[in-house]
Formats: sequence, structure tokens, C-alpha cells
Amino acid sequence: MSMVGPIDWVFLQLEKRRQPMHVGGLFLLTIPDNAPSDFVQSLVEKVKEDSMPPVAPFNKLLRSMRWVYDTSFDLDHHFRHIALPKPGRIRELLSYVSQEHSALLDRAKPMWEFHVIEGIEGNRVAIYCKMHHALVDGVAAIKLLERSFATSAAVVNLPPPWAVGYSPRQLAVGQQLPAEAESLLHATHKYLGTSKRVASELVAAARNMFNNPEYISSYTAPKSLLNNKITASRRFAAQSYALARLQGIAAREGCTVNDAILAMCGGALRAYLLSLDALPTKPLVAMVPVNIRENSDQPGNQISMILATLGTHLADPIERLHSIKRSTEFAKQRFGRMTQSEILGFSGFVYAGAGFNLLTGLLPTRQAFNIVISNVPGPQHPLYWNGAKLDAIYPVSVIMDGQSMNITLTSYNGNLDVGILACRKTLPKIQILLKLLEQELALLEKG
Repeated sequence: MSMVGPIDWVFLQLEKRRQPMHVGGLFLLTIPDNAPSDFVQSLVEKVKEDSMPPVAPFNKLLRSMRWVYDTSFDLDHHFRHIALPKPGRIRELLSYVSQEHSALLDRAKPMWEFHVIEGIEGNRVAIYCKMHHALVDGVAAIKLLERSFATSAAVVNLPPPWAVGYSPRQLAVGQQLPAEAESLLHATHKYLGTSKRVASELVAAARNMFNNPEYISSYTAPKSLLNNKITASRRFAAQSYALARLQGIAAREGCTVNDAILAMCGGALRAYLLSLDALPTKPLVAMVPVNIRENSDQPGNQISMILATLGTHLADPIERLHSIKRSTEFAKQRFGRMTQSEILGFSGFVYAGAGFNLLTGLLPTRQAFNIVISNVPGPQHPLYWNGAKLDAIYPVSVIMDGQSMNITLTSYNGNLDVGILACRKTLPKIQILLKLLEQELALLEKG
């Protein structure tokens, strides 16, 4: 029996009409120079003609909190092909993604969609795909991406992402998946079990909360414009930055690239909120998802989280960076002493109140963090889709009541591809953050 896991269950419970809980990606590709004019149309027609059935997780269907196989696969429900009106600017592409990401996935079907978007200026085509967060996290999604693309432009006739590794073995309609996941009850008992390590780390966390002014707890985040209720309307903004720039900052300042990314985001958010006369006096707090896979091929959601200051009370970019570094080191050292199960148990205890608040909305102004900032490592070599070169991977994540903006980043082939998602009505002009991120990055480079 394949029961829905505890993290997946939370994502399913959080979903409502104005709060879809799917994650996605916008893949921007360049069509080969020598390609015929019907290059994209031919690829789409071939996918439809082959009509290859899906493999896991694309064939997982939700039934009464269990995953079962769906063998009544309807390709037209999942696979879309559209063309942008001329001139097909990036502005129109991002507008299309904003609209599609606002729409719920149908739980009567496997919860994913795949959109091929042509007519983009500069001889480009895009792929927008979305999957429910109960099926994948960011790391799992990147793994799916890597197996769906080729490392050479010469490789063509690739199977679509949902059919990579397809085996013709047939299953009865509604047959349950093998016992690949623990039951919610069993997993919760395992993760929340009070091992000696978890208990000692909880005591250390409580001691730090009272004795260390730089320790970030789930009671640290200030009230902020970022933490209002959301509507169903989304706005998506995206841009790429050279990864080497952040690596240079990290090497010079003795920190990680993730610390440099948080400093860049913190500075941009500080400038954005200052422009709206809405900067809290206390520093903003970011929730940073952490991959805790013991095996890099583990599917589904295998994540925990740390809380980190964004140093938005500091005007100096380098002071802000070092404040962030000290903040993240607490969590890194703690998780380094713990197993995967112990990390999940510790996180379950520490963030239980925050999770309950997100689920119930009982305390809308009392948030454990102000924003989710996630960095998902991707492949550092070029990828191709049937001869078209993949130029960028822009992640499109999730926002919720009390969390009206999300910043997710993916590193790919020497770039850091940034996707910013926000509530269109709650937060104005989020596209200005792209310019502010560049400005902050330049300031950090100057030192």
C-alpha cells in the first residue's frame, strides 16, 4: 500500500482555490538555426502520435490519501501546445506562466501539466511544466529534468519527460502502488520520536534562543508586507545571473554560495520594501529548504528547513552577508550531527507551531518566517531537447496565505536562474526586484 507521506499530506491539506500547491519550471530553449519552420509542430505531433503512457511519478493518482496507478491516461488533459501572439516577447511569456500557475491542478487526474510554447522572439521555444508539490520537491524535479534532456544536440526522438524509462508492463486500473512509502501514522511516529540526539538538540536550540541574540528561532520574524493574505492571482518574474559572480564573493568572504545568494536577496528585498516605506526595523527571516536525502536518487519530498536572517536591518552589504553566514552556520552544524530521521524529528518539533499556523491561519500576523528562498542545484553542462539548446531553467514555486512572495533559484550551466512568484494584488511591481538583485550583486562584488 502506498500511503501519502507526512510532508506530502501537508502540501495536499494546504491547497485551496487561491492557494494552489504545485511547483513548476519554465525552460527556455533556442531552436537550431537549420531547423525547419515546423520544427516545434513536428515535435508536438510526434509526441501525440506516440502517445506513450506515463511512468512514476507522472502516473500517480490520489485516491483517499493513497497513491494508485492511473492507467486511463488522457494525454490531451496534460499536454498543451500554444503559440504566443507576435512579437512573442518575454513579457508575454511570463504573463502566460503567471496565469497558468494560478490555476489548480485537477485531483481526478495525475497532478501535472506540460505546456509547449512557441512563437517566442529570438528563434526560441519554451516549456512550462507544473506538478503538485505532493509529488516532487525541487531536487526531485531537477532529477526528472536531467533524465528528460540529452547532453548532445545530435540526440533526437527523445521520449517525453513523463515516459522516460517506460516499460510496457500493464497494471489494472486503480491498482495500488507498491509499498514504496510509509504510512502517515508510521512515518509521523518515526520522525517525531524523541531520540537522545533530538532531545539534546532541542535543549541546545532553547538555550540559544534565550542566550544568543543572533540565533534565529520560529519566534524571530517581524511583521511584514510580505506576510499578508493572498488572492488567486499570480505574477511571475525571471532573470539569469552569472554563477561565477556569486562564487567569487563566497571565496573572498569565506562563506558559501548559498550565503551570498541570501545576501543578494536580502539586499534586494530591503531596497524593495524601502521604496514602499514598509521595511521592518527587525531583520526579515527566510525559510531555506534543505535537501536531506541520504541517497541522491530518493524520489518525492525529502526536505527539511532552516531559518536564516536576511540582515535587512543592515545597510552595508558585507555586514549583511556576514550576519547571514553566522545565522546559517548554527543550522548547518546542528544538521551535520544528525541523521535524516533525526533531522525530520527535530524539525517536526521545532516547526510544528509554524506548520499548524499555516494550515489553520489562526494567527495570520504571526509568521515563523517572512519568505521562502530556495536554491536548487542543477546540471552544470548544456542540455538539449531534440536538438534545441536549453538556455535557462526558471523555477516557479508556491506562495501561501502569510507568505505572499517566493524566490527560488536554480543553477544551470554557469548561470543562476531566478524565479520570483508573488501575489499580483498584494505585492506591487515585483519585476523591479530583478533590477534590485543585480544592483545588490554589484555592491557585494565591490566589497
